[in-house]
Amino acid sequence: MKRSTRRTRFAEVQRNIRNTSKVLLDYLFMGSTLVIQSHRSPLPWPWIARCLDSVRLWCEMNRYEYRFMGDELFDCLPATLLEKTQHQRVIATDLARLLTLQHALESGYETVVWIDADFLVFNPSAFSIPDKTCALGREVWVQQDKQGNLKTYKKIHNALLMFRSGNSFLDFYADTARRLLSQNQEPVPPQFIGPKLLTALHNVASLPVLETAGMLSPMVVKDMLAGEGPALDLFLKHSPQPIAGANLCISSCERGEITGEEMECLIDSLLGNTG
Repeated sequence: MKRSTRRTRFAEVQRNIRNTSKVLLDYLFMGSTLVIQSHRSPLPWPWIARCLDSVRLWCEMNRYEYRFMGDELFDCLPATLLEKTQHQRVIATDLARLLTLQHALESGYETVVWIDADFLVFNPSAFSIPDKTCALGREVWVQQDKQGNLKTYKKIHNALLMFRSGNSFLDFYADTARRLLSQNQEPVPPQFIGPKLLTALHNVASLPVLETAGMLSPMVVKDMLAGEGPALDLFLKHSPQPIAGANLCISSCERGEITGEEMECLIDSLLGNTG
């Protein structure tokens, strides 16, 4: 066999080994981390599709498995709680996401992540899962108080939730949320088992927080569109570190505080598509 032929075949073997290794690595990475999102169809605002695309792209960059769910998300809820929350879909979703994440861990995933459909990842290289057993999102909410003065509320949100296999918090959180809903006979606030419960727990137990996973209030969005403003100044002042992704709060559009066009402009700006 000629030396040139041997070199060619050796190079082919090396390429095959590299390709096989890449496929194996892709399989291992995608099988270990699952990212879940959910929303009813059709989407109520076109800009939500852009948020979903940003998360899918982030998953592809990190070789995470991605799953989008529709109303089948609620199949895991007990019939009694499903009936009780039939007029409070936000409450039902807050519990269903926890049970769905539990099931994913039980099925063998090493890491599971929930991200709300209206969450935009605009700096994917700076948006990474922390090396912790669990992590929650950071809410720095700026709004006017009853006197018309700007006030900042620093909380925990559930627009992003991350849990690893063996963590001790998810089961406790899901069980607590389920018991609170079962025991309350009257309608509860929309954030009852989400930010309200998580913030209360964080205040006494210092839960792990992914500070790059933020949330933007309508007043902060308005200032960001203007390029400056007192609400944005407060947001930046009270944010522990720069955010790389944010919940854009579909409720801001539902209440008429932010228009769909304004949200599109905000996304353009955050993604660097203003030109």
